[in-house]
Amino acid sequence: PYARKKMHSGDTHLRRRWRLRNRKKDLDEVDADLKKNPEELLKQEIDLDKPGFAQFYCIHCATYYINDQALQAHFRTKVHKRRLKALEVEPYTVEDSLRAAGQGSFVQPQKRKMETQPSLPEVEAGKRIKVDIMMEEEKPAKQNLSKATKYTDFKQVMEGLGK
Repeated sequence: PYARKKMHSGDTHLRRRWRLRNRKKDLDEVDADLKKNPEELLKQEIDLDKPGFAQFYCIHCATYYINDQALQAHFRTKVHKRRLKALEVEPYTVEDSLRAAGQGSFVQPQKRKMETQPSLPEVEAGKRIKVDIMMEEEKPAKQNLSKATKYTDFKQVMEGLGK
């Protein structure tokens, strides 16, 4: 018997490169893309360096595809559906971090209804990307959690710190 030879023992520098190359946009960056003009991302200029010349882009997953058939197949995958599910909850903001630090009271993140982006012919016909906020009724246990003042926007928080 002999010791098994480890083939990939010294490839940690390569693993780091692979990890960075495959990195996608974070959820807050995708949310910012959805809030500003998402139609710009659907109708990008032709870029010969990107797959499909940058004409077939999934906004939610921040990936390019080679043709419309590949993009439509991607919409049916688990990866895309998981990403839509993750985008349903509002991303973490500066205001949330201030509330977590004790300045203001906890506010439940809002749930949103995400739909898969329309295909290119639907966009040309006038269909737009919709992000609907689902209003949930407050549960009695979550009302009046603390007697602290509730801040609704960042300016009020900063004014409250100045007192």
